[in-house]
Amino acid sequence: MLVLVAPGQGAQTPGFLTPWLELPGASDRIAAWSDAIGLDLAHYGTKADADEIRDTAVAQPLLVAAGLLSAAALGDVTPGVVAGHSVGEFTAAAFAGVLDDTAALRLVRTRGLAMAEAAAITATGMSALLGGDPEVTVPHLEKLGLTAANVNGAGQIVAAGTLEQLAALEADKPEGVRRVVALKVAGAFHTHHMAPAVAKLEEAAQELSPAAPVTRYVSNKDGQVVTDGAEVVARLVGQVANPVRWDLCMETFQELGATALIEACPGGTLTGIAKRALPGVATVALKTPDDLDAARTLIAEHAAV
Repeated sequence: MLVLVAPGQGAQTPGFLTPWLELPGASDRIAAWSDAIGLDLAHYGTKADADEIRDTAVAQPLLVAAGLLSAAALGDVTPGVVAGHSVGEFTAAAFAGVLDDTAALRLVRTRGLAMAEAAAITATGMSALLGGDPEVTVPHLEKLGLTAANVNGAGQIVAAGTLEQLAALEADKPEGVRRVVALKVAGAFHTHHMAPAVAKLEEAAQELSPAAPVTRYVSNKDGQVVTDGAEVVARLVGQVANPVRWDLCMETFQELGATALIEACPGGTLTGIAKRALPGVATVALKTPDDLDAARTLIAEHAAV
């Protein structure tokens, strides 16, 4: 059974979209999406530097567009399950047919702008903790006023809060944590710091007409399969200010019988976690079009109904 997943913010690197635009029709598709959301996706995906694409308002639609473009390049794919990490949930909602590509990009453009605005209120950020036991780490983070914003499984937790709180974490690591690594994001996503963005997304979501998922859609909120399109959108809205439970998503993949996992462009992060947390599950990360053949082979071997 095949799982198709989409990565979240921080996966972007300068120029990562360049090789994908060489595929037939890709430039036209990116140009149309750029016009629809008022953002030059081709420029940011090919020429912008790391700081420019770190901007939340840019990074989020860029990641969703890249994920959609890479999945389309696979051809006719029927995964057994779809899911996305953080902003990747919008990509997954389009994979599942809940939103069309343009609607997903318009909503995520609103999300990125609203989250950038919320992030500007207080200087905040996120840091990944390498090593440690979640049962020890989470209470330690709470003691420092931080939130376990991403519980990713395989022992990986991402802390979020003010820059002062993150500096305190560097100086006072939880027992067993080897390193604290600052992430390429511009705010404390999936925490109460993002509450102002939720209201703006709620307003934008009222204009949508979501459809029921055509394949199983697994939510970051609790790892549950969501079968109602309106509920998927409601979760997309609320998730901005709530922790990502990717660990629970992977538990669901396992329960549903996952045998293979493909990560849409810019792949690597989620397949890396899956290799540690889902032993025996074959993985392919779509980093460049050179990875498409390996992904198609995986699809042929593991496609499910």
